[in-house]
Amino acid sequence: MKIALGQINPTVGDFAGNTRKILEGVERAAKLGASLVVFPELAVCGYPPADLLEKADFLERAEKAVSEIAAWTAGDGRPAILCGTVMEASRSGGKLVRNVAVLLDQGKLAFVQQKMLLPFYDVFDEQRYFEAAEGQSLVTVRGQTVAITICEDAWNDKGFWPKRRYTLDPVEELMGRWPLGRDDTQKIMVNLSASPYWLGKRALREEMLGHVARRDAAVVVMVNQVGGNDSLIFDGSSFALDAQGRTIARAASFAEDLVLLDTEEAKPLPERDADEEDIAATWDALVLGVRDYVGKCGFRKVTLGLSGGIDSALVAALAVEALGAENVMGVGMPSEYSSTGSVDDARALAENLGIRFEVLAIREIVEQFGTTLGPLFAGTSFGLAEENMQARIRGVLLMALSNKFGSLVLTTGNKSEMSTGYCTLYGDMVGGLAVIGDVMKTRVYKLSRYANRVREVIPVNTIEKPPSAELRPDQKDTDSLPPYEVLDPILESYVENYLSAEQIAVEQGLDVEMVRHILKMVERAEYKRQQAAPVLKVTKKSFGNGRRFPIAAKVAV
Repeated sequence: MKIALGQINPTVGDFAGNTRKILEGVERAAKLGASLVVFPELAVCGYPPADLLEKADFLERAEKAVSEIAAWTAGDGRPAILCGTVMEASRSGGKLVRNVAVLLDQGKLAFVQQKMLLPFYDVFDEQRYFEAAEGQSLVTVRGQTVAITICEDAWNDKGFWPKRRYTLDPVEELMGRWPLGRDDTQKIMVNLSASPYWLGKRALREEMLGHVARRDAAVVVMVNQVGGNDSLIFDGSSFALDAQGRTIARAASFAEDLVLLDTEEAKPLPERDADEEDIAATWDALVLGVRDYVGKCGFRKVTLGLSGGIDSALVAALAVEALGAENVMGVGMPSEYSSTGSVDDARALAENLGIRFEVLAIREIVEQFGTTLGPLFAGTSFGLAEENMQARIRGVLLMALSNKFGSLVLTTGNKSEMSTGYCTLYGDMVGGLAVIGDVMKTRVYKLSRYANRVREVIPVNTIEKPPSAELRPDQKDTDSLPPYEVLDPILESYVENYLSAEQIAVEQGLDVEMVRHILKMVERAEYKRQQAAPVLKVTKKSFGNGRRFPIAAKVAV
């Protein structure tokens, strides 16, 4: 069977645009001789639609779009289409909608497969909206029996996962129904996915579905959404596996693609380069996340503060690759504590990137604030309030530029800072998107070196100098925090893996009281994180709706 993997980048709620992408993909696939064209989970409406699913007109528009796509299949020589969409619930029980895969053929809706396993962990909350399927059925497409699953339905193989989330395995159920005595040359299982990216996710998918392919001696085809929607980044990376679990087709990562698979003649492909799962993949994910967040939110241009430090330099480099130099403006806002070298580094970065760079010195504004607050601050020494005041003045200036010129402000704080609260609410946290809010500081350095892989983009001095907020004389990050080489593994263990202070201390050979001090910083900063801009997710556990903790709580660390 010739199956086309239609990896598209849908926008939530853009039914006209998503329909156009689907039909353009089908047109291309038809010219290649495809019998079936497969598109991702909820490709018609975009994923995740969240509470838009509670609007009646959203479902009406989805139904209209499916009818338009189905009409295209009428006539000889046109392939069948399998795509994800939403439909009204099939039974009473409180849930209004179904997450379904629809088979469209000969101008009509030929088959509906409803999603059975509805994830309700990390960033997923599908049980909030969808009615779960009570069972699954095989379908015949152009003479070939096909098992259709939707994303999570294929993630519960008891032979692969040491601990399963569900008692049911839809794939096992479908394969158990395979007709005996048929002359089908192959078993084929197709999975429509909207599987968000995190480091290592691509390899995990292929390994997991490879186990399914070998277990059931089936060709497995997985078509995944690509693109950024809010904090989530979908990498695409669609693929097909033969009955031995070998990769026989693979679509691009972080880009739209269409790949034709001939299940009878496909040959195994070379294994993916392990390095693709590391820095290069994170870079590509962040670029895609910035591009789609800015574009899908209706912006064209972005503004960010350029301090001469490595974090803002990295964000600027990512923004330029995502949007083009003409759409990025950097603003230097030196105070009396900013070194001349930092301003020079920021200017050199802007020149290397070819972006507009403006300098708005804030010394006089800081002095005016000091004068105004003088009567109330009398008798106190210079401290955190004065430091944060500088950051907040910068935030006001950036938002003024955003309002005046219609640009989106990008925040430049990293995950190490957001974890420990080493960031200023309404100051350096101001903005519409936290580009590297899921990137630890040690990884910021690796990504910055990757930015210089072809030529020097980020000045070497920016990468090599000790990090500093420059809010008081001779300030260094290590005045308040351990070296990042020590700090980041602690944070990863606590924030991403939920280990205790004692476990971290033992595993990493650290003083437990020092670890507890760090963990208390994490807990105290929860109120800041819940007011932060959306964070682009590139690890298994990022700040945002996938990590939900109370603010007013007494947490033992």
